[in-house]
Formats: sequence, structure tokens, C-alpha cells
Amino acid sequence: MKEMSVEQLLKLDRAVPVDVRSPIEFREFNIPGAVNIPLFTDEERAEIGTLYKQTSGDAARWRAMEIVSPKIPQLLKQIKSIKDKGNEPVIYCWRGGTRSKSVATFLQFAGLPMPRLIGGYRAYRQYILEKLPSMLKKKAIVLHGLTGSGKTEVLSRLSEQGMPVIDLELIARHRGSIFGSFGQENPHNQKMFDALLFQTLHTIQESPFVIMEAESKRIGKAVQPEELIHLKKEGIHIQLDCSMEQRVNRLSTEYVKPYIQEEWFNVKLEESFILVKKRLRDKEAIALIEDALLQKDYRRFIQLLLETYYDPRYTFKLNEYDGPFYYINSDHIDKAVEEIADIYKKEEEKEKMLN
Repeated sequence: MKEMSVEQLLKLDRAVPVDVRSPIEFREFNIPGAVNIPLFTDEERAEIGTLYKQTSGDAARWRAMEIVSPKIPQLLKQIKSIKDKGNEPVIYCWRGGTRSKSVATFLQFAGLPMPRLIGGYRAYRQYILEKLPSMLKKKAIVLHGLTGSGKTEVLSRLSEQGMPVIDLELIARHRGSIFGSFGQENPHNQKMFDALLFQTLHTIQESPFVIMEAESKRIGKAVQPEELIHLKKEGIHIQLDCSMEQRVNRLSTEYVKPYIQEEWFNVKLEESFILVKKRLRDKEAIALIEDALLQKDYRRFIQLLLETYYDPRYTFKLNEYDGPFYYINSDHIDKAVEEIADIYKKEEEKEKMLN
């Protein structure tokens, strides 16, 4: 049976990790880029687990054989199709145990020897946690700005230009505020956040810089590593300034227009505002925001939230950062991106001269 270490997997061209765990396990966390070809459904896994606990290991293994046997041809066909497209499938499960060994054995008997990841996902996670601190020994260009100033769009445009961007909100699958999961899938947990952060850093490892947003330590369900927090505080800071009108336009486009016809929209909005309300002490402001929500005047709702809640909190957090700031107007994203790209190129040249 062919076996492969995590380090070998990461160096392999056109590698496609094949996760043979159940769908619910795969959804919780996986190796980025993996495909799920499960040996058992969620219900079958639960049944086998119950047999193992309540009857015996032998009974569980026999039932597993009964379930898997009819599936083998189709399962191998799916994995073979990955290979036929010029990719390199690598089989893994939770810890490199029975499931991945079984699938690798079936493949070998079928004349399709394919490697199995030693230690499975657990070995992968251990590897990335060991590597992340050294991968974060870089310099950071950090974007600051009030909510709606266009930081996320700027990062996206810079990434499209091939610049070393870490989009923490994208990695966390959360926009970093009380309304951060609005209209999105469930936020990533810590395991997925760490895996996607590693993948991003691995992609941009040749650059001495990273470009990132000044996010809070916790984003959704995930917490940034201490090394990243330090990198951010010691970075080169860029403040994006933007008119209130443009900020309201952007937030309306991002949070309101795509979802306003959804049945859950108003309910979700009201639930999210309850969390804000607990932190607001200004009763008059609360009454005005509630009235805007009742009237479905979403632009006024957004502006009042910015003025009474988000902007004061942001101004307080900005005091955590020392050192000089660049100031860029972000009413027009294209111009802001161009100016930030120029700053990046100048800082990159300085770094080359020092080295």
C-alpha cells in the first residue's frame, strides 16, 4: 500500500485529497481542496458506532462490511474519475485508520494503487499548527476603516492583481460583526479557519509581506493566532476614509438588496439588532433605529447603526494602534486600490534594498 506524508501531499502537483469520512464529518472540517467520497452515510456511521458501543467491535465490523460491499464499484469509479482528469488522488480519513486503509486496499486490488495520507486529517492539522507561526514571520500592510469603507472590496481587487492578500473574513466565512453571518453559510470553525489560513499563507509564501484588514481577534467562530495579532499591530497602517452616503450605499448593496425578498430577512435583521440593542445605552437612538426597522427604511436603519454603534466602537479600537498611518479616500474603489498598490510596491522596494 502506497503511503504519503502531509509534507509530500503539499508538494504534490495536482493533488486532490479524497476524504472518505461521512458527509457530516467532512462539512465540519476538511483539507482545503478535498472532495468527499464517503465510505458511509451519516446514518450508517451512527449505526456502526452504536453497534460498536452496545454490542461488540466484531459486530460493528461485520455490519460495516455488509454496508460497504455493494458500494465498492461505484466508490472506486468516482476516485478513478479524479485520476482520469490528470489529478493525483490521496486518500484520507480522520486519523489514517480503517476507513482510508480499506479504500486504499480496494483500489490496490482493482489495479489502481493510490496513496493514503499517513495519520489522516489529524496529522494534517498537527502539521499546519506547527508551521503557522514561522509562516507569519512577515511584514503586514493593514487596512483600517469604518464599516462600509470598502476594505473587503479593496482586498479582493488587490488579490486579483496577484498581491499577497489574507482575507480573514473570507477565511472565517463571517464579516466580523453582529451582522457578519448575514446571508452566508455557517461560519467556519477553528479547524477550517486554520486550514484555510495555512493554505493562503502557503500560496503567498514567497512574499515578505501580507496585506490584511484590521480585524478583531475573534471573527465569527474562529480566533486568530497570536502571531497574526502581533503582525497586525506592528504593521504599516492604511486608513480608508469614505463619505457616509457611499458607506450606506455599499452596506445596502451587500446586506439588503440580495436578501430583501427572502422570508427570513426581517426576522434575521430584528434578531441581530437585539444583540446591538443590549450594548447601546442611548434610549433615543434605540427608538430611532427601531422606528426605521418598523418602517422598513433600511438606509436610515444602516446610517443610524453606523452613527450610534459601529463608528464609536471603531474609533475606540483604533487607539490600539501606534505608528504612522497612510490616509486614502475610498469613495472610488479603483483609485483607492491604485494608491494602495503603489504603497505596497514602494514598501516592497524598501524591503529588497534592506536585504
